[in-house]
Formats: sequence, structure tokens, C-alpha cells
Amino acid sequence: MSEAATHPVTAPVARPDLLASLDPLLREWLPRQRWFAGKGRPVTGFTLVAATELLPPGSTTGLFHLLVRAHQPLTPAPGALAHPGDCYQLLIGVREALPPRLAPALIGHLDEGPLAGRTAYEALYDPRSADVLLEALRTQARIGDLRFERDRRQDIREDLVPRVVTAEQSNSSIVYGDTFILKLLRRIVPGVNPDLELPLVLAREGCPRVPAPTAWVLADLADETYVLGVMQPFVQGAADGWELALRELAKGEDFSAEARALGRATAEVHTALARALPTVTVGPPQLQLIVDGMTERLEAAAQAVPALRPYAPGLRSAFQALSDLSGEGHTWTAQRIHGDLHLGQCLRSASGEWSLIDFEGEPSKPLAERRMPQPAVRDIAGMLRSFDYAAHSAESRAAGWADACRAAYCSGYAEVTGRDPRTEPVLLRAYETDKAIYEVLYEARHRPDWLPVPMAAVHRLAADDGSP
Repeated sequence: MSEAATHPVTAPVARPDLLASLDPLLREWLPRQRWFAGKGRPVTGFTLVAATELLPPGSTTGLFHLLVRAHQPLTPAPGALAHPGDCYQLLIGVREALPPRLAPALIGHLDEGPLAGRTAYEALYDPRSADVLLEALRTQARIGDLRFERDRRQDIREDLVPRVVTAEQSNSSIVYGDTFILKLLRRIVPGVNPDLELPLVLAREGCPRVPAPTAWVLADLADETYVLGVMQPFVQGAADGWELALRELAKGEDFSAEARALGRATAEVHTALARALPTVTVGPPQLQLIVDGMTERLEAAAQAVPALRPYAPGLRSAFQALSDLSGEGHTWTAQRIHGDLHLGQCLRSASGEWSLIDFEGEPSKPLAERRMPQPAVRDIAGMLRSFDYAAHSAESRAAGWADACRAAYCSGYAEVTGRDPRTEPVLLRAYETDKAIYEVLYEARHRPDWLPVPMAAVHRLAADDGSP
């Protein structure tokens, strides 16, 4: 039984001077984390948004839940509003000394404040801390500003052994006994997070392609609610779509059947979302805003990446073609979508069924934008680009592999919806072009060795007549 079993439903707010003690350690530790969004700029200070002590005073191990805003210098454009700094969720453990098994979780030694002489560490790596979170979810605890909710129709055992998932980037996850996976969001914003909202909606619709949320963590602060984490059933024996594609490529195996099944799974999710949530018609004014945004992103990327500039006129023509169609009276339907769909956001179970996960959308975009209805083709374009990435990432590239997967995926999608994305080539080309431009900018900044992958797509799309 964990210490959480005897923990009261409310807890004292963490010591107000704790952040001051942690400040010098966090300035060094935070920028090194894979999920830290402000890389390349120093952290100049922190503001405490909320703090809660998750274990009773006097416990041998301290456990503190912190929401902190990291301040970093910016060089905004003239007249732009100053960025207030990103808010991060931290789970900090404190011990007299770390056992060897927790050495990789070290944050640093506290030299001042009420915990001087003790050691701070990333508590997610400590099974005792993970037990505290599980027990709070199981019992629907309220601890300080934190609210732990659950679907009581799903049983949560208290003896599940936790382990940290080490492969993630923008968030952190704990797997409990191959039964549940708890994803803790790292960069926190107030409001309804689609990573909880959409799976709940899909569960109510009976859509089997998305694991239904079992429990979730919220914080109620200053009349705002923050979604901090979501726990869902763990798909045992599941293969990550990206890793599976690369394995099949390495063996020289055809992936078309899997791509077709994944297209059907995507279509089932889109259909369920359109049935459950409002859809809107995208007419000329709305479409022009979309086209303007795509064009602005192209111009910004071309300024930042010189290799893109020779292709800019051809890429711009993809957006102009979409604008021209709108001028002829064409309209499209927009709905809630995944928002960041690629092979890495898909799981294939041992029985061969595909699931879609991680409905957070692109974390860098404002929450309101991530929750806006959009043409479903945006998700489709993201997946088509992912097949292209897989083909170019494999050590032995199979000629035509990506083309076969792209075609099979669209065919599978059409089997469910009756609408093949390839029958609207202008719309599909525009969204795939926008995605490729984003990829060029990302790779130029973060992985220059990968830049040839999206540049190959740019070469194709700049000369494309609209065919996928």
C-alpha cells in the first residue's frame, strides 16, 4: 500500500519558498528536458502558478506538484505583445540521498531554504511517487488545487507496477502494469484540452479506434481549469505505426494492407467526430483566411531557409489554386480532427486493429486554434507526409513504397466515408504543401541532416498539378 492510501483528500500548499530554493537547479535542468519548448533561449526566472504537497508533512520522501512559468527573453516584432512565458507541470521528489536506481532522475542538491541539504529529483522515475498518482486517481482525490477524476465503470487496481516511458518528447507517460498509461502534459494552458475532450466524445460515440479515458487530472486555478493528465487503457502488444513501418521497410515487406486499414481507422474517427460535434461550412471568406495563413507560413519559411526560395512560386501556386476554386463557388466542410496525425500517433494491436492516440494537436499552436473545426484533409495530408518520411528514413529504400502506401491509405479512407481524398486534388495538394513547408522549417532548425526529406516533397509539390 502506498503512502497515498493514508493521504487526506486535501493537502497543504507546498512551502512558498520552495521555488526559490529550486530556482538555480531548474534553470539548468529544465532546458535539458526533451519536452521543454523554449530551447535555445536561457531561462531568466520562474513564477509559481500553483504548488501542492502530495505527501503528508513528515513523510520520509517529499513529493511536490508544481506549475511554474518559465521566463525567457524574446525579440518580438515591433508592436507585438510580450510572451508571458510557458507554464510547465513538474513533479519534484525530495530525499536525503538518491538511491542508485534514481541517479538518472537527479535534478540537484538544495543548498538553501527549508529543504537545504536534501536532493531534488524528477519524481516520475520513482515508483513510490507513481503510486501516489495512481491512488489519487483510483480514489478520486482532491489534493490542494488538484482534482483527480475517473470513469467509475472502469476498475483501477492499486497493485499495478509503474514504469516510465522513455521515448516521448512533448509529454511524459507512466505505464501501470501493462494495464493503463498515464500521460502527463508538460506545457500547460488553461481550457478544454482536446487530448481529453475528443477521446471522451469518441468513447460516448462507441468508436473503438481510440482508447477511452479511464481517469484524468485537473487543476482549478483562478476560475480556470487546466487539464494536467489523462490515463487510458494500455494497448498491450501494440506496435507504434512509425516503428512498424520502418521494420517492414527494412525487411522489404509491403505495407499497403496496413496503410489501407489505417485509412479505414482514420475515417471511422473522422466520421464519429463529425457525428458527435458541430461541423461548419468553409465558404470563400473562411477559405481565404486559410489560404492567407498558408501563404504567410511559406513566406516566413522561405526567409528562414534559403533552399526553399527557388520553389516558392510553385508552392504558392498550390495555395492560389485553392483560392481560385473558392472564387468559383466551391465550399468544403470543416469538423473536429486529430490535428497532428502521423504514423507515430497510431498503434496497431496484436490482433491487427489500429488505434489513434494523442489528440492534443500541435502543442506549439494556441489551444483555441487546436479546437477549431478544420477540413478533415488536413489529417490525411499529415499521414501522407508520414509515409513519405518513413520511406526516406529507411536504410534500404523501396522504390514506390510511399506511393503505394499513400494510395492504399486513401482507398481505405474512401471505403468508410465514400469520399476518396484524391478526388479533391487541389485541396489535398494545398494541405500537403503547407505540411511540407512546416517540415522544412522544423528540420532546418532542429535536424539539418533530415532536410532532404521534406525538400524532396517540396520539389514534387512545387511542380505538381494536384495529383497526390
